[in-house]
Amino acid sequence: MEQESRLSTEQSATPGTVRPGGRTAKVRAAVLEATQDALVEQGFHALNMDRVAAAAGVGKTTVYRRWGTPIGLITDLLRDMAEQSLPAADTGGLEGDLRANAELVLKTLTDPRMGPVFQAVIASAACDEECATALNGFYATRLREWAPAVERAVARGEIPAGTEATEVLRAVSAPLYYRFAISREPLTTADAQRSVAAALAGARAGAFRAPGSPRG
Repeated sequence: MEQESRLSTEQSATPGTVRPGGRTAKVRAAVLEATQDALVEQGFHALNMDRVAAAAGVGKTTVYRRWGTPIGLITDLLRDMAEQSLPAADTGGLEGDLRANAELVLKTLTDPRMGPVFQAVIASAACDEECATALNGFYATRLREWAPAVERAVARGEIPAGTEATEVLRAVSAPLYYRFAISREPLTTADAQRSVAAALAGARAGAFRAPGSPRG
């Protein structure tokens, strides 16, 4: 019989779901921290539910009942990362907002802990559809968070009407992720500044306007 865990939940839940408050929140925090540790140390393919439970001080049955599989852990980890991410900037101008976005991406990808976590998740998403869906959900959440920065710029007349906010934001982060995940080149502040300049120039020129949108 499995010993009582140091942290336990009062009732079962669908794998990967979140129930706020009290002991349940402590269980989730401990398990997700242990999941991050495992990804940093060994990567996704070595992620082991039993070892995560032991590292978190949580009973194995609790971890299997709540998260189900390593993908369940990854899905909830990505959800938590989206929830904990810094709110979008509002500097009063599009250039400042995009610069803040690029700086946040740069800081995350070069962080000694978060960088390896993202490397592991991106690598696993390339070969696992569930993980890819979870990663897509994470970035969709972050794009929605930052979209108002571009929408405000349209309202101020900084960029053309019909500009697609998410496309501008993708143009900022895409070069950074390419260096991080594809070419595996070091990321610098100059890279972030260059991506902002290119995205801003494209937005001002109307490169990110939705097809068929009226010209104002």
